[in-house]
Amino acid sequence: MASITACVRFRPLSSRERRDHGDSVCVHCVDSQSFVFKDEKEEEFTFGFDKVFYENSEQAQVYEFLALPIVKDAVDGINGTIITYGQTGAGKTYSMEGPSIMVINEQERGLVPRVVDGLFDCIKSSDGIVKYSIKLSMVEIYMEKVRDLFDLSKDNIQIKESKAQGMVLNGVTEISVSDPAEALQTLSSGIANRTVGETQMNMSSSRSHCVYLFTVQQELKKDNRLRTGKLILVDLAGSEKAEKTGAEGKVLEEAKTINKSLSALGNVINALTCGLPGKANHIPYRDSKLTRLLQDALGGNSRTALLCCCSPSPSNASESLSTLRFGMRAKHIKMSPCAKSSEDKSAKKDGSPSSSKNQACERILEQLRDRFGVEDVMLLEELFRLSGILHEPGSAEDLDSAFEDVTSQTIIQLQHMVEELVSTVEELKNENMTLKYRLAASERNDTQCKEAGGHTASILHRVSGTLGSFLPWF
Repeated sequence: MASITACVRFRPLSSRERRDHGDSVCVHCVDSQSFVFKDEKEEEFTFGFDKVFYENSEQAQVYEFLALPIVKDAVDGINGTIITYGQTGAGKTYSMEGPSIMVINEQERGLVPRVVDGLFDCIKSSDGIVKYSIKLSMVEIYMEKVRDLFDLSKDNIQIKESKAQGMVLNGVTEISVSDPAEALQTLSSGIANRTVGETQMNMSSSRSHCVYLFTVQQELKKDNRLRTGKLILVDLAGSEKAEKTGAEGKVLEEAKTINKSLSALGNVINALTCGLPGKANHIPYRDSKLTRLLQDALGGNSRTALLCCCSPSPSNASESLSTLRFGMRAKHIKMSPCAKSSEDKSAKKDGSPSSSKNQACERILEQLRDRFGVEDVMLLEELFRLSGILHEPGSAEDLDSAFEDVTSQTIIQLQHMVEELVSTVEELKNENMTLKYRLAASERNDTQCKEAGGHTASILHRVSGTLGSFLPWF
Protein backbone atom coordinates (compact mmCIF):
# COMPACT_ATOMS: atom_id res chain seq x y z
CA MET A 1 0.00 0.00 0.00
CA ALA A 2 1.29 3.44 -0.94
CA SER A 3 0.32 6.80 0.56
CA ILE A 4 -0.63 9.99 -1.24
CA THR A 5 2.40 12.17 -1.95
CA ALA A 6 1.55 15.45 -0.20
CA CYS A 7 3.58 18.60 -0.89
CA VAL A 8 3.22 22.28 -0.03
CA ARG A 9 4.07 25.31 -2.15
CA PHE A 10 4.24 28.86 -0.77
CA ARG A 11 3.96 31.54 -3.43
CA PRO A 12 5.77 34.90 -3.15
CA LEU A 13 3.99 37.76 -1.36
CA SER A 14 1.63 39.77 -3.56
CA SER A 15 1.85 43.55 -3.89
CA ARG A 16 -1.32 43.93 -1.78
CA GLU A 17 0.10 41.70 0.97
CA ARG A 18 3.34 43.71 1.01
CA ARG A 19 1.35 46.92 1.19
CA ASP A 20 -0.74 45.69 4.14
CA HIS A 21 1.88 43.75 6.12
CA GLY A 22 5.26 44.62 4.65
CA ASP A 23 7.62 41.67 4.25
CA SER A 24 6.34 39.76 7.29
CA VAL A 25 5.45 36.10 6.72
CA CYS A 26 3.86 33.37 8.84
CA VAL A 27 6.15 30.59 7.56
CA HIS A 28 9.63 29.81 8.88
CA CYS A 29 11.68 27.22 7.05
CA VAL A 30 13.16 24.28 8.97
CA ASP A 31 14.28 22.16 6.01
CA SER A 32 13.01 20.88 2.63
CA GLN A 33 10.32 18.81 4.31
CA SER A 34 9.22 20.76 7.38
CA PHE A 35 8.48 24.29 8.56
CA VAL A 36 6.99 26.26 11.44
CA PHE A 37 3.70 28.06 10.79
CA LYS A 38 2.42 30.92 12.95
CA ASP A 39 -1.33 31.58 12.97
CA GLU A 40 -3.24 34.81 13.61
CA LYS A 41 -2.95 34.34 17.39
CA GLU A 42 0.84 33.92 17.15
CA GLU A 43 0.50 30.24 18.03
CA GLU A 44 3.13 28.08 16.31
CA PHE A 45 2.58 24.75 14.52
CA THR A 46 5.21 22.47 13.02
CA PHE A 47 4.28 20.65 9.79
CA GLY A 48 6.07 17.92 7.88
CA PHE A 49 5.32 17.03 4.23
CA ASP A 50 6.97 14.92 1.55
CA LYS A 51 8.37 18.13 0.08
CA VAL A 52 8.07 21.85 0.79
CA PHE A 53 8.50 24.32 -2.05
CA TYR A 54 9.22 27.79 -0.65
CA GLU A 55 8.75 31.19 -2.31
CA ASN A 56 11.84 30.88 -4.50
CA SER A 57 11.02 27.38 -5.78
CA GLU A 58 11.02 26.80 -9.53
CA GLN A 59 8.36 25.20 -11.69
CA ALA A 60 10.79 22.50 -12.83
CA GLN A 61 11.43 21.42 -9.24
CA VAL A 62 7.74 20.93 -8.61
CA TYR A 63 7.36 18.86 -11.79
CA GLU A 64 10.39 16.65 -11.21
CA PHE A 65 9.47 15.73 -7.65
CA LEU A 66 5.67 15.66 -7.82
CA ALA A 67 4.71 14.72 -11.37
CA LEU A 68 7.55 12.97 -13.20
CA PRO A 69 7.25 9.63 -11.30
CA ILE A 70 3.49 9.60 -12.01
CA VAL A 71 4.06 10.37 -15.70
CA LYS A 72 6.43 7.39 -16.00
CA ASP A 73 3.91 5.14 -14.26
CA ALA A 74 1.09 6.26 -16.60
CA VAL A 75 3.16 5.20 -19.61
CA ASP A 76 3.57 1.79 -17.93
CA GLY A 77 -0.20 1.40 -17.48
CA ILE A 78 -0.55 2.63 -13.87
CA ASN A 79 -3.19 5.29 -13.21
CA GLY A 80 -2.06 8.57 -11.71
CA THR A 81 -3.65 11.77 -10.39
CA ILE A 82 -2.17 15.17 -9.54
CA ILE A 83 -4.32 17.65 -7.60
CA THR A 84 -3.69 21.31 -6.72
CA TYR A 85 -5.61 22.52 -3.66
CA GLY A 86 -5.80 25.77 -1.72
CA GLN A 87 -7.35 29.16 -1.12
CA THR A 88 -8.32 31.29 -4.10
CA GLY A 89 -5.33 33.26 -5.38
CA ALA A 90 -2.82 30.87 -3.75
CA GLY A 91 -1.11 29.88 -7.00
CA LYS A 92 -2.90 26.66 -8.02
CA THR A 93 -3.50 27.55 -11.66
CA TYR A 94 -0.03 29.08 -11.99
CA SER A 95 1.48 25.84 -10.70
CA MET A 96 -0.70 23.82 -13.05
CA GLU A 97 -0.48 25.90 -16.23
CA GLY A 98 2.08 28.66 -15.70
CA PRO A 99 1.24 32.16 -17.01
CA SER A 100 -0.18 30.40 -20.07
CA ILE A 101 -0.17 26.83 -21.26
CA MET A 102 1.49 28.00 -24.48
CA VAL A 103 4.23 30.00 -22.74
CA ILE A 104 7.66 29.55 -24.32
CA ASN A 105 9.72 30.60 -21.28
CA GLU A 106 11.07 27.30 -19.93
CA GLN A 107 11.37 28.60 -16.38
CA GLU A 108 7.68 29.57 -16.11
CA ARG A 109 6.07 26.52 -17.72
CA GLY A 110 3.59 24.78 -15.41
CA LEU A 111 2.80 21.15 -14.72
CA VAL A 112 0.47 20.59 -17.69
CA PRO A 113 2.91 21.46 -20.50
CA ARG A 114 5.71 19.62 -18.69
CA VAL A 115 3.49 16.54 -18.29
CA VAL A 116 2.74 16.63 -22.03
CA ASP A 117 6.44 16.76 -22.87
CA GLY A 118 7.17 14.07 -20.27
CA LEU A 119 4.62 11.64 -21.74
CA PHE A 120 6.02 11.94 -25.26
CA ASP A 121 9.61 11.77 -24.02
CA CYS A 122 8.85 8.51 -22.17
CA ILE A 123 7.19 7.09 -25.27
CA LYS A 124 10.16 8.00 -27.49
CA SER A 125 12.61 6.32 -25.13
CA SER A 126 10.50 3.17 -24.77
CA ASP A 127 11.14 -0.20 -26.38
CA GLY A 128 10.18 -0.32 -30.06
CA ILE A 129 8.08 -3.44 -29.57
CA VAL A 130 5.40 -1.30 -27.90
CA LYS A 131 3.11 1.02 -29.86
CA TYR A 132 1.62 3.96 -27.94
CA SER A 133 -1.31 6.29 -28.46
CA ILE A 134 -2.45 9.28 -26.37
CA LYS A 135 -5.97 10.67 -26.12
CA LEU A 136 -6.99 13.89 -24.38
CA SER A 137 -10.21 14.90 -22.66
CA MET A 138 -10.92 18.04 -20.67
CA VAL A 139 -13.89 18.88 -18.46
CA GLU A 140 -14.86 21.35 -15.77
CA ILE A 141 -17.18 20.84 -12.83
CA TYR A 142 -19.24 24.04 -12.72
CA MET A 143 -22.23 24.47 -10.40
CA GLU A 144 -22.26 20.67 -9.83
CA LYS A 145 -22.44 19.86 -13.55
CA VAL A 146 -19.65 18.25 -15.59
CA ARG A 147 -19.09 20.24 -18.80
CA ASP A 148 -17.03 19.05 -21.77
CA LEU A 149 -14.54 21.82 -22.57
CA PHE A 150 -13.91 20.38 -26.05
CA ASP A 151 -17.63 20.34 -26.86
CA LEU A 152 -19.72 22.86 -24.92
CA SER A 153 -22.97 21.24 -26.09
CA LYS A 154 -22.16 18.42 -23.64
CA ASP A 155 -22.89 20.40 -20.49
CA ASN A 156 -24.10 17.68 -18.10
CA ILE A 157 -21.91 14.60 -18.54
CA GLN A 158 -22.74 11.69 -16.27
CA ILE A 159 -20.09 9.91 -14.20
CA LYS A 160 -20.33 6.13 -14.35
CA GLU A 161 -18.45 3.45 -12.46
CA SER A 162 -16.95 0.35 -14.02
CA LYS A 163 -14.83 -2.19 -12.22
CA ALA A 164 -12.80 -2.72 -15.38
CA GLN A 165 -12.35 0.98 -16.24
CA GLY A 166 -12.82 2.79 -12.94
CA MET A 167 -14.69 6.09 -13.02
CA VAL A 168 -15.86 6.88 -16.56
CA LEU A 169 -17.19 10.11 -18.06
CA ASN A 170 -20.05 8.96 -20.24
CA GLY A 171 -19.74 10.37 -23.78
CA VAL A 172 -16.85 12.78 -23.08
CA THR A 173 -14.91 13.97 -26.13
CA GLU A 174 -11.56 12.21 -26.65
CA ILE A 175 -9.02 13.70 -29.06
CA SER A 176 -6.02 11.70 -30.28
CA VAL A 177 -2.75 13.64 -30.40
CA SER A 178 0.55 12.69 -32.02
CA ASP A 179 3.02 15.24 -30.66
CA PRO A 180 3.41 17.81 -27.82
CA ALA A 181 2.57 20.84 -29.98
CA GLU A 182 -0.74 19.33 -31.09
CA ALA A 183 -1.56 18.32 -27.51
CA LEU A 184 -0.90 21.80 -26.12
CA GLN A 185 -2.90 23.46 -28.88
CA THR A 186 -5.81 21.13 -28.13
CA LEU A 187 -5.65 21.79 -24.38
CA SER A 188 -5.37 25.54 -25.02
CA SER A 189 -8.72 25.47 -26.83
CA GLY A 190 -10.28 23.77 -23.81
CA ILE A 191 -8.79 26.27 -21.35
CA ALA A 192 -10.31 29.10 -23.40
CA ASN A 193 -13.76 27.64 -22.64
CA ARG A 194 -13.19 27.45 -18.91
CA THR A 195 -15.40 29.53 -16.58
CA VAL A 196 -13.49 32.31 -14.80
CA GLY A 197 -14.48 35.51 -13.00
CA GLU A 198 -13.00 38.50 -11.19
CA THR A 199 -12.90 38.87 -7.40
CA GLN A 200 -11.10 41.24 -5.06
CA MET A 201 -8.45 38.57 -4.47
CA ASN A 202 -7.95 37.41 -8.05
CA MET A 203 -8.40 39.13 -11.42
CA SER A 204 -9.04 35.79 -13.13
CA SER A 205 -10.46 33.48 -10.48
CA SER A 206 -11.37 29.93 -11.47
CA ARG A 207 -15.11 29.44 -10.96
CA SER A 208 -14.95 25.71 -11.62
CA HIS A 209 -12.79 22.66 -10.98
CA CYS A 210 -10.80 21.90 -14.14
CA VAL A 211 -9.83 18.32 -15.01
CA TYR A 212 -7.28 17.29 -17.66
CA LEU A 213 -7.45 13.61 -18.67
CA PHE A 214 -4.65 11.83 -20.54
CA THR A 215 -5.32 8.25 -21.65
CA VAL A 216 -2.12 6.43 -22.60
CA GLN A 217 -2.69 3.16 -24.43
CA GLN A 218 0.13 0.76 -25.20
CA GLU A 219 -0.12 -2.08 -27.67
CA LEU A 220 2.34 -4.94 -27.27
CA LYS A 221 2.99 -5.92 -30.88
CA LYS A 222 4.47 -9.29 -29.95
CA ASP A 223 1.31 -10.81 -28.47
CA ASN A 224 -1.24 -8.23 -29.66
CA ARG A 225 -2.27 -7.09 -26.19
CA LEU A 226 -3.39 -3.70 -24.85
CA ARG A 227 -2.69 -1.89 -21.61
CA THR A 228 -4.13 1.48 -20.61
CA GLY A 229 -3.00 4.04 -18.06
CA LYS A 230 -4.91 7.20 -17.14
CA LEU A 231 -3.24 10.38 -15.95
CA ILE A 232 -5.55 13.01 -14.46
CA LEU A 233 -4.56 16.56 -13.53
CA VAL A 234 -7.04 18.46 -11.36
CA ASP A 235 -6.88 22.24 -10.88
CA LEU A 236 -9.38 22.79 -8.08
CA ALA A 237 -11.23 26.07 -7.71
CA GLY A 238 -10.10 27.87 -4.57
CA SER A 239 -11.97 28.02 -1.30
CA GLU A 240 -13.37 31.51 -0.68
CA LYS A 241 -14.60 33.81 2.07
CA ALA A 242 -17.15 36.28 0.74
CA GLU A 243 -15.91 39.10 2.97
CA LYS A 244 -12.44 38.84 1.38
CA THR A 245 -13.40 38.23 -2.24
CA GLY A 246 -16.29 40.71 -2.28
CA ALA A 247 -18.37 38.10 -4.10
CA GLU A 248 -22.03 38.86 -4.72
CA GLY A 249 -24.79 37.75 -7.05
CA LYS A 250 -23.79 34.99 -9.46
CA VAL A 251 -20.18 34.97 -8.25
CA LEU A 252 -21.38 34.40 -4.67
CA GLU A 253 -23.56 31.47 -5.77
CA GLU A 254 -20.54 30.00 -7.59
CA ALA A 255 -18.45 30.40 -4.44
CA LYS A 256 -21.06 28.60 -2.34
CA THR A 257 -21.08 25.65 -4.76
CA ILE A 258 -17.26 25.56 -4.85
CA ASN A 259 -17.00 25.58 -1.06
CA LYS A 260 -19.67 22.89 -0.79
CA SER A 261 -17.80 20.53 -3.13
CA LEU A 262 -14.50 21.22 -1.36
CA SER A 263 -16.23 20.45 1.93
CA ALA A 264 -17.42 17.14 0.42
CA LEU A 265 -13.81 16.43 -0.58
CA GLY A 266 -12.73 17.07 3.02
CA ASN A 267 -15.44 14.72 4.28
CA VAL A 268 -14.22 11.94 2.00
CA ILE A 269 -10.65 12.38 3.22
CA ASN A 270 -11.83 12.36 6.85
CA ALA A 271 -13.77 9.16 6.24
CA LEU A 272 -10.75 7.54 4.57
CA THR A 273 -8.38 8.45 7.39
CA CYS A 274 -10.54 8.34 10.53
CA GLY A 275 -12.22 4.95 10.19
CA LEU A 276 -11.81 2.32 12.89
CA PRO A 277 -9.26 -0.42 12.08
CA GLY A 278 -10.86 -3.58 10.75
CA LYS A 279 -14.28 -1.97 10.33
CA ALA A 280 -15.93 -0.89 7.10
CA ASN A 281 -16.50 2.84 6.92
CA HIS A 282 -18.92 4.62 4.61
CA ILE A 283 -17.04 6.89 2.20
CA PRO A 284 -19.36 9.65 0.90
CA TYR A 285 -18.00 9.74 -2.68
CA ARG A 286 -21.46 10.45 -4.09
CA ASP A 287 -21.94 13.70 -2.17
CA SER A 288 -20.48 15.74 -5.03
CA LYS A 289 -19.44 15.36 -8.67
CA LEU A 290 -15.86 16.19 -7.66
CA THR A 291 -15.50 13.40 -5.11
CA ARG A 292 -17.29 10.95 -7.42
CA LEU A 293 -14.88 11.69 -10.25
CA LEU A 294 -11.88 11.43 -7.90
CA GLN A 295 -13.02 8.16 -6.33
CA ASP A 296 -10.16 6.18 -7.92
CA ALA A 297 -7.64 8.85 -6.90
CA LEU A 298 -8.72 8.79 -3.25
CA GLY A 299 -8.07 5.38 -1.78
CA GLY A 300 -8.32 3.47 -5.07
CA ASN A 301 -6.24 2.18 -7.95
CA SER A 302 -4.10 5.24 -8.58
CA ARG A 303 -0.84 6.86 -7.67
CA THR A 304 -1.89 10.25 -6.34
CA ALA A 305 -0.02 13.47 -5.55
CA LEU A 306 -1.44 16.56 -3.81
CA LEU A 307 0.07 20.03 -4.07
CA CYS A 308 -1.24 22.35 -1.34
CA CYS A 309 -0.79 25.95 -2.50
CA CYS A 310 -0.60 28.63 0.22
CA SER A 311 -0.01 32.30 0.76
CA PRO A 312 2.82 33.08 3.25
CA SER A 313 1.14 36.32 4.36
CA PRO A 314 -0.25 36.74 7.92
CA SER A 315 -3.42 38.19 6.33
CA ASN A 316 -4.25 34.72 4.96
CA ALA A 317 -2.99 32.70 7.94
CA SER A 318 -6.32 31.07 8.81
CA GLU A 319 -6.97 29.92 5.23
CA SER A 320 -3.39 28.66 4.84
CA LEU A 321 -3.61 26.77 8.14
CA SER A 322 -6.83 25.09 6.93
CA THR A 323 -5.10 24.08 3.67
CA LEU A 324 -2.12 22.65 5.55
CA ARG A 325 -4.33 20.58 7.84
CA PHE A 326 -6.19 19.28 4.81
CA GLY A 327 -2.88 18.19 3.28
CA MET A 328 -1.77 16.48 6.48
CA ARG A 329 -4.97 14.43 6.59
CA ALA A 330 -4.70 13.49 2.91
CA LYS A 331 -1.12 12.34 3.47
CA HIS A 332 -2.43 9.36 5.45
CA ILE A 333 -4.69 7.99 2.68
CA LYS A 334 -3.54 4.58 1.46
CA MET A 335 -3.56 3.81 -2.27
CA SER A 336 -3.27 0.59 -4.27
CA PRO A 337 -1.73 1.57 -7.62
CA CYS A 338 -1.23 -1.30 -10.07
CA ALA A 339 -1.08 -1.81 -13.82
CA LYS A 340 -4.35 -2.61 -15.55
CA SER A 341 -4.84 -6.17 -16.73
CA SER A 342 -3.80 -6.60 -20.34
CA GLU A 343 -6.47 -7.49 -22.83
CA ASP A 344 -6.04 -9.91 -25.72
CA LYS A 345 -7.47 -8.16 -28.78
CA SER A 346 -7.48 -11.27 -30.94
CA ALA A 347 -9.95 -12.99 -28.62
CA LYS A 348 -12.46 -10.25 -29.31
CA LYS A 349 -11.87 -10.37 -33.03
CA ASP A 350 -12.30 -14.15 -33.15
CA GLY A 351 -14.91 -14.26 -31.03
CA SER A 352 -17.13 -13.43 -29.27
CA PRO A 353 -19.23 -10.96 -27.42
CA SER A 354 -20.86 -8.57 -29.82
CA SER A 355 -20.42 -4.91 -29.05
CA SER A 356 -24.16 -4.38 -29.27
CA LYS A 357 -25.44 -2.74 -26.09
CA ASN A 358 -28.74 -4.60 -26.29
CA GLN A 359 -27.04 -7.98 -26.50
CA ALA A 360 -24.76 -7.03 -23.63
CA CYS A 361 -27.74 -6.05 -21.49
CA GLU A 362 -29.63 -9.20 -22.36
CA ARG A 363 -26.73 -11.46 -21.47
CA ILE A 364 -26.20 -9.83 -18.09
CA LEU A 365 -29.92 -9.81 -17.38
CA GLU A 366 -30.01 -13.53 -18.12
CA GLN A 367 -27.27 -14.04 -15.54
CA LEU A 368 -29.23 -11.94 -13.07
CA ARG A 369 -32.43 -13.93 -13.70
CA ASP A 370 -30.60 -17.18 -13.06
CA ARG A 371 -29.25 -15.86 -9.77
CA PHE A 372 -32.22 -13.92 -8.42
CA GLY A 373 -35.29 -15.04 -10.37
CA VAL A 374 -37.31 -13.33 -13.09
CA GLU A 375 -39.58 -11.22 -10.90
CA ASP A 376 -36.73 -9.83 -8.79
CA VAL A 377 -34.89 -8.65 -11.89
CA MET A 378 -37.75 -6.65 -13.41
CA LEU A 379 -36.72 -3.40 -11.72
CA LEU A 380 -33.10 -3.93 -12.74
CA GLU A 381 -34.17 -4.61 -16.32
CA GLU A 382 -36.10 -1.35 -16.37
CA LEU A 383 -33.05 0.50 -15.10
CA PHE A 384 -30.95 -1.16 -17.81
CA ARG A 385 -33.33 0.08 -20.46
CA LEU A 386 -33.29 3.58 -19.01
CA SER A 387 -29.52 4.00 -18.65
CA GLY A 388 -27.76 1.08 -20.34
CA ILE A 389 -24.32 -0.36 -19.69
CA LEU A 390 -21.24 1.59 -20.74
CA HIS A 391 -19.04 -1.29 -21.73
CA GLU A 392 -19.29 -4.70 -23.30
CA PRO A 393 -18.97 -7.28 -20.50
CA GLY A 394 -16.66 -9.68 -22.26
CA SER A 395 -15.13 -11.12 -19.11
CA ALA A 396 -16.09 -12.27 -15.63
CA GLU A 397 -14.61 -9.04 -14.24
CA ASP A 398 -16.81 -6.97 -16.55
CA LEU A 399 -19.83 -9.01 -15.58
CA ASP A 400 -19.15 -8.37 -11.89
CA SER A 401 -18.81 -4.71 -12.73
CA ALA A 402 -22.18 -4.76 -14.47
CA PHE A 403 -23.75 -6.36 -11.39
CA GLU A 404 -22.29 -3.56 -9.26
CA ASP A 405 -23.41 -0.85 -11.68
CA VAL A 406 -26.99 -2.11 -11.83
CA THR A 407 -27.18 -2.71 -8.08
CA SER A 408 -25.85 0.79 -7.43
CA GLN A 409 -28.41 2.29 -9.81
CA THR A 410 -31.16 0.29 -8.13
CA ILE A 411 -30.18 1.51 -4.67
CA ILE A 412 -30.09 5.13 -5.86
CA GLN A 413 -33.47 4.72 -7.57
CA LEU A 414 -34.99 3.19 -4.45
CA GLN A 415 -33.48 5.92 -2.26
CA HIS A 416 -35.07 8.56 -4.47
CA MET A 417 -38.39 6.73 -4.37
CA VAL A 418 -38.26 6.49 -0.56
CA GLU A 419 -37.33 10.18 -0.29
CA GLU A 420 -40.25 11.10 -2.57
CA LEU A 421 -42.55 8.82 -0.57
CA VAL A 422 -41.48 10.38 2.73
CA SER A 423 -41.97 13.84 1.25
CA THR A 424 -45.43 12.85 -0.04
CA VAL A 425 -46.41 11.41 3.34
CA GLU A 426 -45.32 14.61 5.08
CA GLU A 427 -47.33 16.69 2.62
CA LEU A 428 -50.39 14.48 3.17
CA LYS A 429 -49.96 14.80 6.95
CA ASN A 430 -49.84 18.57 6.66
CA GLU A 431 -52.86 18.62 4.37
CA ASN A 432 -54.73 16.28 6.72
CA MET A 433 -53.92 18.50 9.69
CA THR A 434 -55.08 21.56 7.76
CA LEU A 435 -58.32 19.83 6.82
CA LYS A 436 -58.90 18.85 10.46
CA TYR A 437 -58.43 22.46 11.53
CA ARG A 438 -60.79 23.64 8.80
CA LEU A 439 -63.38 20.99 9.70
CA ALA A 440 -63.21 21.88 13.39
CA ALA A 441 -63.53 25.55 12.54
CA SER A 442 -66.48 24.78 10.28
CA GLU A 443 -68.19 22.76 13.01
CA ARG A 444 -67.65 25.59 15.49
CA ASN A 445 -69.14 28.03 13.00
CA ASP A 446 -72.14 25.75 12.44
CA THR A 447 -72.71 25.47 16.19
CA GLN A 448 -72.42 29.21 16.60
CA CYS A 449 -74.79 29.76 13.69
CA LYS A 450 -77.34 27.35 15.18
CA GLU A 451 -77.08 28.99 18.58
CA ALA A 452 -77.33 32.43 16.99
CA GLY A 453 -80.33 31.25 14.90
CA GLY A 454 -82.13 29.89 17.97
CA HIS A 455 -81.48 33.06 19.92
CA THR A 456 -82.76 35.18 17.02
CA ALA A 457 -85.93 33.05 16.70
CA SER A 458 -86.61 33.48 20.41
CA ILE A 459 -86.25 37.24 20.14
CA LEU A 460 -88.56 37.36 17.12
CA HIS A 461 -91.11 35.24 18.95
CA ARG A 462 -91.09 37.58 21.91
CA VAL A 463 -91.27 40.65 19.67
CA SER A 464 -94.19 39.24 17.68
CA GLY A 465 -96.01 38.40 20.95
CA THR A 466 -95.49 41.92 22.22
CA LEU A 467 -96.66 43.44 18.94
CA GLY A 468 -99.70 41.15 19.03
CA SER A 469 -100.73 42.46 22.43
CA PHE A 470 -100.62 46.04 21.20
CA LEU A 471 -102.62 45.53 18.00
CA PRO A 472 -106.13 45.54 19.67
CA TRP A 473 -105.55 49.09 20.86
CA PHE A 474 -105.46 50.27 17.31
